[in-house]
Amino acid sequence: MRFLFSLLLVAAALAPARAQSDPNANVPIIIALEKSWSLAFRYRDRKALDMILDDNLTVVNFDGSLLSKAVFIASVRDSKESDEQQVSPESISVQMFGNVAIATGIFRSKQVVSGRTIITRSRFLDTWLQKNGSWVCVAASATPVLR
Repeated sequence: MRFLFSLLLVAAALAPARAQSDPNANVPIIIALEKSWSLAFRYRDRKALDMILDDNLTVVNFDGSLLSKAVFIASVRDSKESDEQQVSPESISVQMFGNVAIATGIFRSKQVVSGRTIITRSRFLDTWLQKNGSWVCVAASATPVLR
């Protein structure tokens, strides 16, 4: 797992040079970071989440409440080890605007609560900012997809 994050950091470090000639050169990096976020959440890797998420992160929760980075990471930390949670992206699209990237898509969430499996699909919108040569998520929101 640590190898994946090291690889992403190297790729992110090389991104500014490539981005000058191709504005979409950072798209694969943003997609990899989105997938890394899902893995870090699943495995409760708070160190990886700390690297991926900006200190001023704002998360708009399903119920409309706002979470800071500290509150979001604390919720991951405080989740019970017996809680099985899986988040996996089904689709990701990225639009680049200079040093800002907007990622949208759908993710599937699987959770076991009181022995019962609950699966939901949600549409997400994440805003990434390139700061000091690295990409960090500065805003995130998700809305359940109702059928």
